[in-house]
Amino acid sequence: MNKLSIINHPSSIPRGFTLIELMVVVVILGMLATMVMPKILDKPEQARRTKAKVDIRSVQSALGMFKTDTGRFPTTSEGLQALVANPGVRGYGQEGYLERVPRDPWGNPYIYLSPGVHSRDYDLVSYGKDGEQGGDGDNADIESWNLEGA
Repeated sequence: MNKLSIINHPSSIPRGFTLIELMVVVVILGMLATMVMPKILDKPEQARRTKAKVDIRSVQSALGMFKTDTGRFPTTSEGLQALVANPGVRGYGQEGYLERVPRDPWGNPYIYLSPGVHSRDYDLVSYGKDGEQGGDGDNADIESWNLEGA
């Protein structure tokens, strides 16, 4: 057998998907979406509040690394920007501690105070959906000192 006949042999040509196979996949994905999407869409505020908690824990981790390297937490005036760019602190991690300063899921900046009022080292807060201090339900603040048991 010569090389040309091996290359042109039908079993050596890769076969694509048929239209029927693609349609079956689309139908299955559609059915899955109709079952899953209502569960997700019914609780958008709960998802945002969970994201804010995850963000706060991530920032807390970065703050811990900052303190390990520098011996202190960023001051209130240095803010969370100190986790992205060196504010002139000795021992600062070469690449920083966060890629960027996160905003809460509602687009507002996280509030950072160091030393903290509620915690000895720092306070980190999202004011929730309404963007104002205090509130109940979806508007309630999400606070670093209240996440320990959550």
